[in-house]
Order: sequence, then C-alpha cells, then structure tokens
Amino acid sequence: MAEKYSDKIIDYSLEEIMGERFGKYSKYIIQDRALPDVRDGLKPVQRRILFAMYVDNNIFSKPHRKSAKTVGYVIANYHPHGDTSVYDAMVRMSQDWKQRLPLIDMHGNNGSIDDDPAAAMRYTESRLAKVTDELLNDIDKNTVNFSLNFDDTTEEPTVLPSRFPNLLVNGAKGIASGYATFIPPHNLNEVIEGVIYRIRHPKSSIEDLMAIIKGPDLPTGGIVRNLAGIKEAFTTGSGQFQVVSKTEIVKEKGSTNLVITEIPYDIVKSDLVAKIDRIRIDKEVDGIIEVRDESDRQGLRIVIEMKKEAAHETIINYLMKKTDLTAKYNYNMVAISNKKPLLMGLLDMLDYYIAHQYEVVTRRTKFDLIKAKDRIHIVEGLIKAVSVIDEVIKTIRSSNDRASSKANLITKFKFSDKQAEAIITLQLYRLSSTDINALKKEVEELKTLVIELNKILEDNTALKKVVINELTNISKTYKQSRLSQIEAEMVEFVIEKKPVIKEEVYIAVTRDGYFKRSSLKSFQASEGALPGYKEGDLLIGIGQANTADFILAFTSAGNYLYVPVFELIDIKWKDEGKHISHLINLEGNEKIIKSILVTDFRDDINIVLASKNGLIKRTKLAEFKAQRYSRPISCMNLNDNDSLVGADFTDGDSTLVLLTNRGLGISYHESLVSQIGLKAGGVKAIKIDHENEVVGMVSIKHNQNSNAYLVTDRGGLKVFDTKLVLQQNRVNKPSEVFKFFKSVPHLAIGLTTNNDTNSVHLINQQSQTRIEDISGNNATALSKTMQAYFKMTKDETLLALSNFELGQVTSKTKVYNVDNNNQPPIQEKEAKKETKNDKTIFDYLEDL
Repeated sequence: MAEKYSDKIIDYSLEEIMGERFGKYSKYIIQDRALPDVRDGLKPVQRRILFAMYVDNNIFSKPHRKSAKTVGYVIANYHPHGDTSVYDAMVRMSQDWKQRLPLIDMHGNNGSIDDDPAAAMRYTESRLAKVTDELLNDIDKNTVNFSLNFDDTTEEPTVLPSRFPNLLVNGAKGIASGYATFIPPHNLNEVIEGVIYRIRHPKSSIEDLMAIIKGPDLPTGGIVRNLAGIKEAFTTGSGQFQVVSKTEIVKEKGSTNLVITEIPYDIVKSDLVAKIDRIRIDKEVDGIIEVRDESDRQGLRIVIEMKKEAAHETIINYLMKKTDLTAKYNYNMVAISNKKPLLMGLLDMLDYYIAHQYEVVTRRTKFDLIKAKDRIHIVEGLIKAVSVIDEVIKTIRSSNDRASSKANLITKFKFSDKQAEAIITLQLYRLSSTDINALKKEVEELKTLVIELNKILEDNTALKKVVINELTNISKTYKQSRLSQIEAEMVEFVIEKKPVIKEEVYIAVTRDGYFKRSSLKSFQASEGALPGYKEGDLLIGIGQANTADFILAFTSAGNYLYVPVFELIDIKWKDEGKHISHLINLEGNEKIIKSILVTDFRDDINIVLASKNGLIKRTKLAEFKAQRYSRPISCMNLNDNDSLVGADFTDGDSTLVLLTNRGLGISYHESLVSQIGLKAGGVKAIKIDHENEVVGMVSIKHNQNSNAYLVTDRGGLKVFDTKLVLQQNRVNKPSEVFKFFKSVPHLAIGLTTNNDTNSVHLINQQSQTRIEDISGNNATALSKTMQAYFKMTKDETLLALSNFELGQVTSKTKVYNVDNNNQPPIQEKEAKKETKNDKTIFDYLEDL
C-alpha cells in the first residue's frame, strides 16, 4: 500500500508550508475580512448583509423581519461563516453610539453603550435603514461588478454604488495580518461638502478641505482636540487626536455636582462609572461623595457629587487624567484599493471615492442610454402599429400561434423582432386606450433623455454636475448637526499634588512598606491600640498628621520615599495598611528603617544618615522636597555591601550617637558632619575594624532626654545616658558601651531613644514579631556586660527593632544656631570621671 501512494507524496520544508499557507491566510483576511473597501467603506460581511437584505426586499419601506431570517439568508447565500459573526456585524451597524449613520434599523434590544449584549437574533427584528438605500441605489443598473458567491449558485457585488462616502462618515476599525485600521466617524454634511469641493477644485490642499471637514464627529459627541494631529492624519493617514468628555458644574445645596453628558467614542459607560466609583471608594482623591449613572432615554448623564468645600478643579483633573473621561485615538487610515491595503490621507481617500462615483454614474448612464434607445425603438413600433391597428389585429388572429404571429408582423409590416414582441405582448384593453399623441410625446421625451445621457458620457463637466447634484440632494435629505466640538490644542491634565480637603488623620508605616492613614474617628474607636499590620512586619512609625503633610520614609538601600499623606489610602486603624507600590515602585528587598513626617521643608533643618559600614552625611531637609515620586529617590550613595541603618533630623544643636554591633559607640556634635548634597556619599562616621558594623544612630536634640536604648540579638536590653559616651571627633577611637565576650556573645541589633509608647517592636530571624514593654528601666553604667532581658526560646535570634517613633518636622520646630568652635567637647578626663562615678553608684545599687 505504501508503494501505491508513494508517487503522491510531496516533500515540503516547514518554512515553505508555513510561508505558503500563512501567505494565503493573510491575503484572505486582509482583502476579504478585516479591512474596508475605500469606495463603499464596507467590510465583506457588512456588504453581504446589506445586499442580502436588499435582495430579500427587507428594505426601509417594508415591515421589520426577524433578524434570524436575515442571518440565515446571508449564511446560506453569501457568507459561509458562523451566525454569531454575521449577527454581531448586523447589530453593530444598527448601534447609534457606534455608527454616525446607522445602516440597519433594528427593533428590540440591540445592546447598549454599557456593553450589554444584544438580544438573541430570534428576538430582534430588523430592516435596512432609509439612508442605506443610498448605498444600494442603482445596483441593478450594472453600476458595479459582481462575482460568484462561495458555491457558484448566485452572484454578489464586489462593491456597492455607495452614493455617499460611507468610509469617512461611519469610519472603520479592524485588525488584519500585518495591518490595522482605525478611521473615526465624520459628519455626513461636512464630508459631502468636502467631496463636492474636491470635485470642483481638483488641486485643493489639505488646508482648503479642513476648512470644510473639521475633524471627527463622533456618535457619542465629546470635545475633539489637537488640530495638528488631525491635519497630520489627513495628510499622511496617521495622526493622533484627543477626546474629552463634555462636562458641566451644577451647584446644589450642600454639594457641587460634576455632570457628564458626553463621553469619548467606543468607551464602555458602565466600566467608566465603575472606575470613578472605585476612585471614590479607595479615596485616591478626596471630596467625592457619590457617583450616579442617571442615563435614560433622554441621553447620557453621569453625576459625580462632590463636597462643597472640596477642590473641585483638582478632582476633575484627577478624573480626567486617571479615567477614560479623556481618551486618545490614533488615525490609521488603511483601506483596500485595487485589492491592496493602502495607508492613505484625506485627499487620496476622496479621490478614490470620486473616481468610484464617476464610474458608477458612467455605467448607470450607459445602462439608461441603452434602455432609452430600446424604448424609443419599441414606442415607434407601437405608434406604427396603432396607425394600422385593424390590420395588425387581423394578422394576429389569422396566425396559428405566438411565434407565427410575431413572424407575420415582421414580414407584413417590417417590424423589428423587439417591436413585434412588444405588440403581441400588448394587452387587449390597451388597444382602446392607447393614445398616439401620448406615444409621440414619450418618444420626444426619450430622445431628449438620450441627448442628456450622451452629454454625460461625452462631457466631463456634465458628469461632475450629476455627481454633485446627487451628493447635494443626499446632504439635504439627511442633514446632520455636528455632535463633537473641535478645539485646536490637546490638553494634558495636570494633577496638583495637594490634598483636596485638609484634615487631621493618623498614619502608620511598616518596615515592609505598608502605609495607611485613618480618620480620627477610626483611631479613637481603637481606644489607643496599635494599628493593624501584616504578620511578620514591624511598625516603624505611628503618629498624627494632616493630609497636607509629607512622609519621608528612608530605606535600607540608601533611598527615601516621598509620600504625600493625602495620597495614602484611607483604611480602618485596626486593618493592615496597603503596600506603597500602588504609589511608588518599591523593590521587595528594600526595608524601611525610619519615617519622618514633614510639614515644612525648611533650610535650617538637616537630615542625618548613617550606614552599616560607618559612613555618615548631613543634608538640608529642603533638598528632600520632590516633584516626582513614582519610585524611590536616592539620598545616600552606598557600596554594594553597605546599607542605611540610621536616619533622623537635627535641630542645629543635636548630638549624634552611633553604635556598633559589638558594643562600641561614639558621640559628637552634628556640626562635625559637613553639609553635602542629596546624591553624595557620606564621610567616615566612626573608626571601626572589620568585625564591627554600625547598627544604629540617634540624634539627641537640644534639651531632649538623653537616654538611649539598645537591644541585642540574644534579647539583651540596655538603657544608657548618651552624655556618658565620650564626645570627640568622628575619627577618634570609640567608647565601649557594653562589654563584648566571644564566649557568650551579645550582638547589638539596633539603637533607639525613649518613646511615648514605652515599648519596642522586635522581629526575629523567623519573621516572628513581639512587642515588649520597656517602661520602668533606668539608665545603667557603660561597659557593663550584657544580660538577657527578654524571654526567648532556645534557638530564637532577634534581627531588628523599632520604637514606633514618627519624627516630625513642622514650621514650629525649634532650631538652635550653635557655633561648635565655641562649644568645646567634653574633656576625656571629665567623661571618664563621670563614667567612673556612675559605675560606682550602679555597682552599689546592684550589691544592695
């Protein structure tokens, strides 16, 4: 058997097969599915539907018929595809929010602007719209070419006569293989006037035509902007324009309403309303009370109720920027011409259409001319027959049959075959009523018609006049008022980054980047409890703020997050916050180490930053004010193996205290750290060896309690007075804050100051957290051996700590201008003496 078929096996490479098959498929979908013809503006399925309804006499002057009948007729005769695709195309051609001039008149549910599906085809009824007569008019006069249908049982038109420029009026949208098209709808009267102007002025420019065809005229209205983009599209076939919803402000008692009456083209209204309402729910912008869809049969109406005291312009700009109330569209005027897809500008498109109309009118004129000449010939025969009617009747009666009657008339009276056929076909009652004068008048009229038809064929001016007159009549019959308003410039809506309503709130920031703000009411309902947070996370900062404030959240990677409080999502105090990624793209490995609330970015306040490898820098707070903050902003240039471990603000007379993991500490005045720029790296902060790394830094402000707290990985807690740490230069040898023994090592994991909560938040290496009360602990002597303080399991190791402190800088924050040169550091002997005395006291207390 294998030998029998071996001669029929043809070897192809995969490349050849794919190339050939895909080439054929691409050619099909480009020419016969996805792209419209430049002459009638229709895709094949649309053309077949309209022609099938015309053939089936399902026209505007007849009653509606079941849509299922039309779909079945189209599938059976012209379009051998699924019924869904045919019905969907029918429905779209009936939707007045998709088509500037609907081509099908449908009864029943044909969908909605909310993207509701149409009722099944068995429930709806349809017929051709009145204007569709103009697309099909004279199709039976040999005005267009026909081709065989898919099974060669009948013929279908390759294009419709299209007595108006449907491609521009209704637009087109489609995606083929390697090609796509988007042509927005335009105004019928403008386009026709533009065609007429082009006929009369063949050398007219784009500027001339744009004085007539002003731009898109969308079924849903709206404000169309960017004349430059429209001109580019009309010139090259590609260009961008913007559509903005039409809105008005309506003031009512207690509120101000933004009323939307027109939205951009092809936008789903229900999705738009849902998006606006989601913005209200998430409080992305404050001041929206309610969003209502009040659309009815009278038209579209979306009402956004805003608080009377809200910044209405900010809300409107935000909605315009963040929702489909504003949309951009790109002209891509690709259509089929001579079986090829072409990107064409307005002039080419009009010229192709005008050439099509010349051809249609010429072919129709030739058809009418032949018909007129045939009729003259027949009427002249009737006149001759009436003059000898008795002899004609006698001849017919004496004949044996129809054929002999016809032959006898031709022989005896010299009638032509057509004349003889007309005479024997004439009904008897016509014999008595046939008026020779009427026949002579008809002949004269026909001869006049022949002269006019010949003139059209011979004189281009007459041909143009016919096309112009017919277009003018259509324009008068189907007069359209412009729906879309045209404006010259495209507008970019700028959202001012400021709160819509200023109010007091509570905020919470966590180590993993979860932020939230809560109303005072929600905070008070918690009765002072800590905020909700994600399991395995640390609370970094908690405090009261105003929506006009800003949070600077410093990360371990040497960056900071610039977070306007009003941008935070309003969440209940007991619920966990939302990750800042909705506002800023924070990398997963970045941890927040400190948060500072800023009301006023002042020049006289500094931010001090310290790194694990012992670098430090001081920068003016004013430099941290940002305009764009969609991603973390660098604030300290770090090496790959380094990280930020401390951040705080200073008041001009602050003392900086740094601590290493092995218990070494140093203290010096902030003025010993020079002010440098935001992007710069730091200077050396402490002299340490490779075994030590900085784990924390605190700044002790002027007249502030000088106690500090350190926690070790084995659960040790030490409270010490920072004044006991020797104040000296940055590069001097550090002091010993606690004794480090390799046999029973305690490694410090962090340093903090005292706080209002009298507790610390700890996290271990298993990402388990605990909150420990540290109230009642007094300062102990330096250099004491660390002892475990917190109860811990055998294998537990602490990793990091937080004291919930939210640093706050306001316009009232005091600063102290101190000349460090006049403030001599604490002398080494005095410091040692003070330390010795403290040690003796604590030793005595312990002995007791």
